[in-house]
Amino acid sequence: MSGPGNEWLDEEAGPLVRSYALTRGRARPRTDGEGFEMIAIIATVATPAGASPDIGPEHLSIIDLCMRPHSVAEVSARLGLPLVVVRVLLGDLLAHRLIAVRRPQQESPTVTEHLLREVLHGLEAL
Repeated sequence: MSGPGNEWLDEEAGPLVRSYALTRGRARPRTDGEGFEMIAIIATVATPAGASPDIGPEHLSIIDLCMRPHSVAEVSARLGLPLVVVRVLLGDLLAHRLIAVRRPQQESPTVTEHLLREVLHGLEAL
């Protein structure tokens, strides 16, 4: 296929859309992007009430997918979108309060001052 308008079509790959077009040129989420670690769990909490210029088809795909919670990495893999794009789209959905993010819990430090002192005393006893 050749001619005007066909430069964005690849016979084997299908339509070609650059990642920055999906995010409107943004490389970072509007909200706190630190919450979108690869293992953070995303769950849909609401669906858009009506048409919104801020919610595109990729956003709707994430909403549908996350009716059952998925990690950020799973969302990226299942939708075939780069992780950076998924994080921006998730930021949009979080700003609209359509998703909830469950961040991985920080483990309490297992090495404490008391433990280090006990090890030191044990080594001194040798």
